[in-house]
Amino acid sequence: QVQLVESGGGLVQAGGSLRLSCATSGHTFANVAMGWFRQAPDKEREFVGAHSWSGGNPWYADSVKGRFTVSRDNAKNTMYLQMNSLKPEDTAVYYCAADPIGDPSKGDDYRYWGQGTQVTVSS
Repeated sequence: QVQLVESGGGLVQAGGSLRLSCATSGHTFANVAMGWFRQAPDKEREFVGAHSWSGGNPWYADSVKGRFTVSRDNAKNTMYLQMNSLKPEDTAVYYCAADPIGDPSKGDDYRYWGQGTQVTVSS
């Protein structure tokens, strides 16, 4: 059974940092792209960042570029999202996803999803 499990969310003050983890099991994702998405209340799901399997540079949404970093440890079957300089507008449920059939920035293209972890940034 394929599972993606996010962890590391919580409440943090503006300007603070959090590190999210996405642990995978039941399938080897070392050779596929993985991504992070988020959804705030009453808003559409949006792309945050993604990392290819080939070791190339990750790519990011403009809203998080320079503040967030996506990385992965294929030996541990885990992807990370380091979030620095957090802002109240970063408050959302954060989801990891794996194995897109097309564009890694498009959520509808992903085959597998985690259940999400809440990130709340207070002002």
